[in-house]
Amino acid sequence: MNEVSMLVKIFRYTVSKCHAWFLCGITILSFSQSWAAVYPLPSNGDNVVGYIRQVSTAYEDTFMEISRREGLGFLTVRAANPEIDPWLPGEGVLVTLPTQMILPPVKREGIVINLAELRLYYFPPNEDVVVVFPVGIGRRGWQTPEGKTHIMQKIENPTWTPPASIRREHAEKGDILPAVVPAGPDNPLGLFALRLGNGGSYLIHGTNRKYGVGMRVSHGCIRLFPDHIEQLFAQVSRGTPVRIIHESYKIGRLNGEIYIESHEPLSERVNTVRKPAKQVLSSLLDKMPEASTAINRSAALDAIQQETGLPQRVSLSSVYVKDLF
Repeated sequence: MNEVSMLVKIFRYTVSKCHAWFLCGITILSFSQSWAAVYPLPSNGDNVVGYIRQVSTAYEDTFMEISRREGLGFLTVRAANPEIDPWLPGEGVLVTLPTQMILPPVKREGIVINLAELRLYYFPPNEDVVVVFPVGIGRRGWQTPEGKTHIMQKIENPTWTPPASIRREHAEKGDILPAVVPAGPDNPLGLFALRLGNGGSYLIHGTNRKYGVGMRVSHGCIRLFPDHIEQLFAQVSRGTPVRIIHESYKIGRLNGEIYIESHEPLSERVNTVRKPAKQVLSSLLDKMPEASTAINRSAALDAIQQETGLPQRVSLSSVYVKDLF
């Protein structure tokens, strides 16, 4: 798919979602808000979407500010730029944005959340696009559960009833939580929430603390930027399937080339997920056997070990520096 046709698809999809706002007399969201990334789904069986982008920093920039401005997660931007200080990158430094990705190796339906990526993929029904959001997830000890579920309830202006365990945790730090936090700008659930069907205890919701998106800070719920949850809330319906997975390593194809994308496993999964690179590569090739004769193994092993979260081209046609010596 060429770049022009990709932009046309994105424009048509965006216009179709904005049309209802015009009919209701509501103006389009201002440019100060962050829009989710919309990528056309490849029509030729490929599974790599998007393009890698770079931005040049201003002197006051941090990765936190860049991530929020670009609608990305902090940890994914940091992983993509391991040699740059995330808090003092300096002026005029090129920062790579993780805006290309291999689609998760599951059915392209409803919502797919890959915990290892800190990303939510939404596949709108009857559309040939995928909408991608950065997410905050449960920290260690409060892990976001994996598995299949669905959207059980849509809640606008939610109240928050903190469980006794969370109230105790806050009280130990001198922060006394009320029994019920009313809806409004000070509510940690934000203005929109989607209740999941796995016991009803977990939500996909907004936040009043934007820094937590793209990080592990929650008690198990999935956090989105306020403008992102508003966009997702408007598109999904009750019953939408939700699948939560942990896939640190992915293999994909784009225009005849093979790519590998590697993410650092969640800390509590390191011992079970992070195996020797050769073993990981063998598992990936089991999922795409035809790639076994088409890859540069040195490049593939390096891509697995680097864990930058960026798709790395590992085809035999790739020129790989280490192979030159």
